[in-house]
Amino acid sequence: MSVRLRKVMNYVTMRNVNVYGVKQGAVRAPQAADWAISQGISSMTTSEVAVLLDVPEDQVRRRLAVPKARGEWIAPARGLWMPVQPQYRGAGGPPGIEFVDGLARFLGVDYYVGWLTAAAHHGAAHHAPMVFQVAVSKVVADRKVGGVRMLFLRRDRVGRVPTVMSRTYSGDVPFSTPAVTALDVAADLDMAAGIDNAANVVIDLVGEAGLTAKQVADVAQWYPIAPVRRVGWIMDTFSEAKALEPLVRYVQASGVPPSLLHPEHGNRGRIDSVWQLRLNTEVDPDT
Repeated sequence: MSVRLRKVMNYVTMRNVNVYGVKQGAVRAPQAADWAISQGISSMTTSEVAVLLDVPEDQVRRRLAVPKARGEWIAPARGLWMPVQPQYRGAGGPPGIEFVDGLARFLGVDYYVGWLTAAAHHGAAHHAPMVFQVAVSKVVADRKVGGVRMLFLRRDRVGRVPTVMSRTYSGDVPFSTPAVTALDVAADLDMAAGIDNAANVVIDLVGEAGLTAKQVADVAQWYPIAPVRRVGWIMDTFSEAKALEPLVRYVQASGVPPSLLHPEHGNRGRIDSVWQLRLNTEVDPDT
């Protein structure tokens, strides 16, 4: 039995008779979210809510429809209900960081928050990302939860690359480290809103999060050589990063023919001999 179900069952047992021996009613739907929060419960299954409300499971959605419309609950997956903290109820729901861990645990996937969402977490985003980007260990459908658009990409490196944890109401949320974030945006340029913005992120990770070439080299084994070369070239060309030698050695030891700076712009342009990168496009970062 889960801890949250045990709390529900304890409450159900205690509520049946009050101190005067009078039978008590179930928690009413309008009070259910506040009751869950008061008990430290950040998520409940449909069956657990049914026990709490003392109704059949097939009535839970109808009973919570009005509280959900008032912003008291979100339902990020079928069968999962999460009470919303009062400060977020007027904003269409909580930010993604507040419920992503509970959602991932319910779905049974390993994950980390990455790309532009992680960049913003590290102070390396010029603009707030429009979507909440999550790397997952198996396929998860994209969805909108309250006002948050969530984008999930399956990546084999989930569970292997290092992460940094951030404490939230629903659990500890893993974010990609600055080095992993840099390589992710360089590997998936569409997730980074293009190569210019990928360069912005890398530059800001150097300036704001202290990203070093050694940190990148230490996690480069989990990536194809092309994004490693892109990150090195961007750090060398546009940032104030020093001590690039560990990353230069890694790139030059790869034995792989030169990569394309932009994967969709064809085999043209000169080759940077240090980073073994064909400069087939112009890069124009904001900084």
